[in-house]
Amino acid sequence: MKICNLASGSTGNCTYIETGGLKILIDLGKTKQYIETKLKEIGVNAKDIDYVFLTHTHNDHTSALKTFLKGKKTILVLTTEMFSQLSDIDNFNLMIYEEDPNIPNLDIKTYKMSHDAGDTRAFVITENDKSLVYITDTGYINSRYLKKMYGKTAYFIECNHDIEMLTHGPYPEWLQKRVLSDVGHLSNKFTGIYLSKMINENTKEIALMHLSEKNNTEMCALETVNNALSDNDIKNIEIICARPNEQTKVVEL
Repeated sequence: MKICNLASGSTGNCTYIETGGLKILIDLGKTKQYIETKLKEIGVNAKDIDYVFLTHTHNDHTSALKTFLKGKKTILVLTTEMFSQLSDIDNFNLMIYEEDPNIPNLDIKTYKMSHDAGDTRAFVITENDKSLVYITDTGYINSRYLKKMYGKTAYFIECNHDIEMLTHGPYPEWLQKRVLSDVGHLSNKFTGIYLSKMINENTKEIALMHLSEKNNTEMCALETVNNALSDNDIKNIEIICARPNEQTKVVEL
């Protein structure tokens, strides 16, 4: 399995995954040109993308949906509620699901997250004995999912804000409350707590995603998460930060 985040943040989100002979994108929140350029830089032709999955329908995850899919055989995979929230996509190749999509050669489970976008999904993708947990845009993670997400090989997870930076930063009070709410975004603190409950000796890679440009820094996110893991005697796991306008390394599991 290969994973590469192409962009992550409030200006747009997109991640490339290669598994089971399939080429997949999660979200299309940048321009078509940006996504195709970043794919080319890692040796992937955009025309070869088999499936696009959506975490949810906010614009920073869907802005290139129509332009990217136009003229391609790529299948857009989304839930019934996501489909109802989007317009003018009927002429594209669609796969609509409720629980988990049934796709040959793809072992994927979806989990409902808590975000103010209606239906929001996290994914666990498995190939042989390697698994990826992919979580972005949620106010919290339901405790019943933690066991199902335990002990995976890689975690690409939201680490949106530092609580002190947010509450003393430029956001108006209503927006601070929205970010901090159960339908908002994960803070550095809670991302560290959740990771400490999910990872074990099998875990090799962590990528922190959707860092706020105004209410977070890479240094702050890394320090907070590393401290939470150290407090639980978890060490020697590489942690990287996804960025808004450049791709991460290609993680190979």
